[in-house]
Amino acid sequence: MTLDVPRIQARLAELLGKYGIPSAAIGVLHDGEVTELAVGVKNVETREPATTDTVYQCGSMTKTWTALAFMQLVDEGKVDLDEPVRTYLPGFAVADSEASAKVTPRHLLYHTNGIEEAYGDPGEGEDVYARMVENIADAPQVFPPGHTHGYSAALGYAILARILEVHDGAHWDDIMRHRLFEPMGLTSTNSWHEQVDEAWTATGHLIRTLEEGPIVTPVHYLPRAFGPGGNITSTSRDVLAMAHVLLSKGMAPSGKRIVSAESIREMLCSRVPVPDPYMFGPAWALGLIVCDWHGETVYATDGSTIGQNARLRLLPDSNTAIAVLTNGGPRENFSHTVFNEILSDLGMVTVPELPAPATTLHLDLSRYEGVYERPGARYEVSAEDEKLYLTLVLDPMQAEFLQKPDRIRYELLAVSETHFLMPPADPLEDTQTVALYDFTNGVAQYLHTNCRVNPRQR
Repeated sequence: MTLDVPRIQARLAELLGKYGIPSAAIGVLHDGEVTELAVGVKNVETREPATTDTVYQCGSMTKTWTALAFMQLVDEGKVDLDEPVRTYLPGFAVADSEASAKVTPRHLLYHTNGIEEAYGDPGEGEDVYARMVENIADAPQVFPPGHTHGYSAALGYAILARILEVHDGAHWDDIMRHRLFEPMGLTSTNSWHEQVDEAWTATGHLIRTLEEGPIVTPVHYLPRAFGPGGNITSTSRDVLAMAHVLLSKGMAPSGKRIVSAESIREMLCSRVPVPDPYMFGPAWALGLIVCDWHGETVYATDGSTIGQNARLRLLPDSNTAIAVLTNGGPRENFSHTVFNEILSDLGMVTVPELPAPATTLHLDLSRYEGVYERPGARYEVSAEDEKLYLTLVLDPMQAEFLQKPDRIRYELLAVSETHFLMPPADPLEDTQTVALYDFTNGVAQYLHTNCRVNPRQR
């Protein structure tokens, strides 16, 4: 089957209006053929149209690129995924001496290292990742290494980047260009905003109310500390080139080998379970999320900055990849609808719906009540009238900018004894999912949502 591009373009324009997203660039790789399209504007103030050459911020999709570069080191026999990090960074240390000795590159790739993101202010210089590693000497453990999955937004992949820097004797941005961008023939992909020609870039947007519509983001790019975990910018075409490497056992579209077939197999098949399996997927591989779409294994790599979003789905059984880049959101309902429009055209499996609440399940709600917290995130779970509620506590400045209260309460609807749906509190939100689990001491020890883990504080 073939893609009905005019229909998809018309549907995309309709969805952008519905969700208040200024533009989207879509790329589809199917049986070796690439289809691209773009709809909307790069900036709501200038009204300049987006094109298939528009560059978007990829956010945490960057982690998949960093994982590919790190697997090159594995191919070269320079690192072992299961050796302690301090084998390659002898001074590596965190507050917990056992974790200091045990954390491995595999833990970092999986997001099971458990180290708190307490790296201070490492600055914006090229030595930022060396400074981050130095600054975590007193960083506490959120959980013991390997105990559970808890997403690391910046630190985990910054440590991987520092191993690459020490080995290659170069800075991360130069390493990515030398190891990946140039061999893959990518002309529109960069790892730092200063490398990008602003004439080609999309501007990020936020939406506070449907009436106001999208506004230009006040934060135009993430700090350099997020580099290996979130600062790559790219086009849908270049993102599909990365997808091609993953689908073609390490080969770039040009036929040049980027990583070995063995390393691609390791990236896809080595996995740990995710406590909250419904929002993204039930497992995490090496730099990729593992999804189950009605029995078919699909891989995902997603990213969000402050006003831009990137979504990529890989369907190896169908030799297909779909990239969706936007300069507004994030709204998972938007990206899921776009994926399903394309997948339906191609006669392929579609994104599964969230499960329905288990209405006959009777829970001891006291096992879940408590405060779950990490720096920058606080969740209060309470029971009232035989119902369970989650209160999200926002930073006052964030709440003021978003024109929201600093405490937002959601009802939690049980799917199982450990999994819950969290319906939206306003029209700008999607239903989210939450896991409350690990009843070692009789009550839930962790709250896991949006891939992040938050330990019980009381």
